[in-house]
Amino acid sequence: MRKSVTLSQNNSKTDSRAVVTRIILGIDPGSRITGFGVIALENRHYRYISCGCIYAGKGKLLPRLRKIHQGISELLKKYTINEVAIEQIFVRHNVQSALKLAQARGAALTAIASYHDLSIGFAEYTPRMIKKAVVGYGAADKKQVQHMVQQLLNLSGMPSVDAADALAIALCHTVYRDENTEKINIERIAC
Repeated sequence: MRKSVTLSQNNSKTDSRAVVTRIILGIDPGSRITGFGVIALENRHYRYISCGCIYAGKGKLLPRLRKIHQGISELLKKYTINEVAIEQIFVRHNVQSALKLAQARGAALTAIASYHDLSIGFAEYTPRMIKKAVVGYGAADKKQVQHMVQQLLNLSGMPSVDAADALAIALCHTVYRDENTEKINIERIAC
């Protein structure tokens, strides 16, 4: 079942129902490129706010991790994020790649944990859950994810692969957050 998309960015309503808006940040961690996607969830309707990539580049590991941490920190402040969804790590063949991905993910998670608003909701999803939520098929390829993200959010252009993945993670969160909350663990970050 597809979610309906709210195209208008006008938050004024003519009826008396209260509009509950949650700003969701989706993160697709990577040691060189970390994708991000920001959407608003308003009374079961979502709309696109922003997407892009944090380019950590090549070279030494610590400066790259710092760029990821700083980039996520800036996004949290700029968009007043209420909830964050991030992709879980999976290991296929290359353990070294998985370790680098884990370090990039750790830099993003540290930025979230050190954010001043400690009431941010947090959830993580497997790649299969994300693809199933957005495309309807857990083994969908990257092009299918890009296409569905573009369609669901009514984007005029095709987002980059990393940005589309991050938007897909945010969209996945709207599906599991609303319809199946008991299947995920939305933890509240607290000291």
